[in-house]
Amino acid sequence: MKTLAIDTSNLVMGIAVVEDDQVIGEVVTNLKKNHSVRLMPAIETLLKECSIKPKELDRIVVAQGPGSYTGVRIGVTIAKTLAWTLNIPLVGVSSLEVLAANGRYFDGVICPLFDARRQQIFTGLYRYAENGKLVEEVEDQLIINKDWLKKIKANHQKVLFLGNDVKLHEEVIKSELGELAVIAPYTQNNPRPSELAFIGMQKEPNDVHTFVPNYARLAEAEANWLASQNQDS
Repeated sequence: MKTLAIDTSNLVMGIAVVEDDQVIGEVVTNLKKNHSVRLMPAIETLLKECSIKPKELDRIVVAQGPGSYTGVRIGVTIAKTLAWTLNIPLVGVSSLEVLAANGRYFDGVICPLFDARRQQIFTGLYRYAENGKLVEEVEDQLIINKDWLKKIKANHQKVLFLGNDVKLHEEVIKSELGELAVIAPYTQNNPRPSELAFIGMQKEPNDVHTFVPNYARLAEAEANWLASQNQDS
């Protein structure tokens, strides 16, 4: 099975081509540049380098959020367009699950997180089972960082924190959890599109027409508009 994986749900842009159990090609950048301008050329270049034509793809896998509203929308839109055009299955995977996959060799619970501003984070809890499969222990959510840390502290387990935004919350993490907090090395903070591909190959496809991003919250502009409407009513 030839699978194209796409992740633009945050600052990191990742694309990968995987065939069965082999990573054929992978591109990861962590740059403040426009995903909408760079994504399609990057996909075209990667497929060309891997000598794979779009019509040879068997599946599209996309990180469906949570994360950046614009980033999630770009990735999902292009993934849906490709899946529809090529008439192949589309699979959505939690962006947090993709990041959690980097904690494969950690003996404990894994906490991926993305900053959501105003002391809020997108996060969840994952763990690798004995069969090597990544499982969700606490569902993805948007929550105040201190509220989240108090919840997981009650488990009295070591927790691996993953993600480029961990540094924004590191002080409060260490303050709340102390020695229970394990901060991942920098090399584990970028979500890997090849991991996204392998996770998506194990999941059931989504319906292309009804598939939507998981924003986990309203876009700020939409929230402000709704607030103004409520004030006027």
